[in-house]
Amino acid sequence: MSEGMQEGRNAVLIDDKDNVVIAIYPLKAGDEVRYPAREGGLATFVATEDIPLFHKIARVDIAVGQNVVKYGEFIGVATRDIKRGQHVHTQNCESSDDLEGVAVEDVASASERKAVSTKCTRTFMGYRRSDGQVGIRNHVLILPTSICASDTTERIARSVDGCVTFHNQNGCSQVNIDQQMTVDTLAGLAANPNIYSVLAVSLGCEGCQNDLVVDAIAKRTNKEVRTLIIQEVGGSIRAVEEGTRIARELVREASLCEREECGVDELIFGTNCGGSDTSSGLGSNPLIGEVSDWMVAQGATTVLCETPELFGGEHILARRAATPEVGEQVLKIVRDYEKYVQMFGAQMREGNPSPGNMAGGLTTLEEKSLGCIHKAGHSTINAVYPYAAHIASHQGLVVMDTPGNDPSSVGGIIAGGCQLVVFSTGLGTPTGNAIAPVLRLTANGRTARTMADNIDFDAQATIYGPQSMEELRDELIDQIIRVCNGEPTCAEALGYTETALPHLCNYM
Repeated sequence: MSEGMQEGRNAVLIDDKDNVVIAIYPLKAGDEVRYPAREGGLATFVATEDIPLFHKIARVDIAVGQNVVKYGEFIGVATRDIKRGQHVHTQNCESSDDLEGVAVEDVASASERKAVSTKCTRTFMGYRRSDGQVGIRNHVLILPTSICASDTTERIARSVDGCVTFHNQNGCSQVNIDQQMTVDTLAGLAANPNIYSVLAVSLGCEGCQNDLVVDAIAKRTNKEVRTLIIQEVGGSIRAVEEGTRIARELVREASLCEREECGVDELIFGTNCGGSDTSSGLGSNPLIGEVSDWMVAQGATTVLCETPELFGGEHILARRAATPEVGEQVLKIVRDYEKYVQMFGAQMREGNPSPGNMAGGLTTLEEKSLGCIHKAGHSTINAVYPYAAHIASHQGLVVMDTPGNDPSSVGGIIAGGCQLVVFSTGLGTPTGNAIAPVLRLTANGRTARTMADNIDFDAQATIYGPQSMEELRDELIDQIIRVCNGEPTCAEALGYTETALPHLCNYM
């Protein structure tokens, strides 16, 4: 985004088809709006209203009922006449609330795409596991199979360096299909290559019994899994004592592992975003997309998730599918998510965009989604996975069907096997995870300053320069390699491990 931008600009035109530009500085009524023209020089007009940072300005008159266009795509309709120079936001633009009309026929151009030739040129020092996977961390997981064991696992993990855990809100009072999702997610987290071994802890009478979870783990990996049942050892105090003893044994064994050189093609690279504003789609998400494309060219797997944030952009992704069948799967997860929400008499737009998203300049769900999908770069989409399903290595770009909620979406792709997640934010978020590093970046300079404790990479140069997108991509790749080699992210240094397991219906 920064290449070729002239000095004196205070706005950005993303696509020639757009009828809005983006203010990259706050503007006052009467200020001249200046943005780079495609033919060279600066195009100008006058702002007739105050324009907050990263909000939209009409660059032409937009009549009531006419489409508002950004990224070259529809993001909403004008609810009143909008004059050139006016602020375009919730007061005069809204979503169509209509996802109909996107069909598998729109994927026809996907047919069969040629495979991209790959060559791995970068390495990191990782932990080779007995099941063949490669980890970038060497944790012992103290796994709570239900909410009733979560406080116990927290006490065990705190007692022994090298252990991690999280709070599992599920595991009991669930219908069968919901319980199975919890079991699959727990098994995926345990099987993640960043985990050396597991101590599974249950209360003893919950739905997610230890044997169910352990059997599910065994289907994914051959790593060591020990078990502890609180009701059988004499209560919580004795469970903590016994669990601590077992954890010490497992950590001693894990300490014997040594890092070895591994190619980046063995990474499963997760992408996510949260606390988004316009800077996310303008700068940080396109940067992640550049890294994603680089990872694909290296032979790695990269993962796009957050199904609610594909709404309005799903047809673009479907056209990039390797086959019509994969394209239809992309469309289907969006349609199914919409139907699920409608079961409760609700609509997706009721809570999305969030108040913070709108304060940051995002007006509609379509606009948010079109910025979100930039994390997928330009690669072909080769598969669509259910939540927490095991993701294959060396598969290029794939999609996982997850909620948009940050801890839940991050948790799902880590349960699928992601060793690390790169997470963009516009407004700032502390999201982390116990099992895999979450590396956060922002292209919002204000957030880079005010949330410095939580930001790993300042990407505002994607909007303001002077570095090119390629230069920033290489800088971010270097930092990713350092994280793979053991450098802690901000979330790891702070001990932030937010985790939320989704469920399909209310508790029984």
